[in-house]
Amino acid sequence: MNKVYIKNMVCQRCITAVQNVLKNNNLDYTHIQLGEVILTHNLSEPEREALQSSLNELGFELLSDQKQQLIEKIKNIIITQVHYTDVPEKHKLSEVLTLNIHKDYSYLSNLFSEVEGITIEKYLINQRIERVKEMLIYGELNLSEIAFKNGYSSVAHLSSQFKKVTGLTPKHFKTTGISTRKSLDGLNS
Repeated sequence: MNKVYIKNMVCQRCITAVQNVLKNNNLDYTHIQLGEVILTHNLSEPEREALQSSLNELGFELLSDQKQQLIEKIKNIIITQVHYTDVPEKHKLSEVLTLNIHKDYSYLSNLFSEVEGITIEKYLINQRIERVKEMLIYGELNLSEIAFKNGYSSVAHLSSQFKKVTGLTPKHFKTTGISTRKSLDGLNS
């Protein structure tokens, strides 16, 4: 079996798009998740080139560099934790990453900062703020519920972090109708 790593997979639609690319390229797989596909066979060079070309058309990229693969794994774990988990993780992010990637957290942290130019913690905060923006725009929950669902200790903590990142309070963001959400894979600043 052959595991391939794909950059920029950030949501269920991305998984569906990659499934379609695999189908169109006659590539069978046994498992697919954000950033990873396990194929039933090793790719030949022509298959790899065709897959890369098809993925590039959709904004994805095959990753062959091991450091880039680790970075993508870190991002996908964070995205899954923040955007696709209803109850905040009880463990520290450092524990979750260490358990899932089987590497020392200080190594992962240093590598992430070196390659991405941002700390893992800052990336996590940016993802959380984007989720809060989404929840504010939908308007189905009050600020206390949003704070709880995103693992903030209080509304004050959420508001403080939100203002630090966006320059606006959550209330001002919601009432002005500002829709400044970023793509999930582009949250490095």
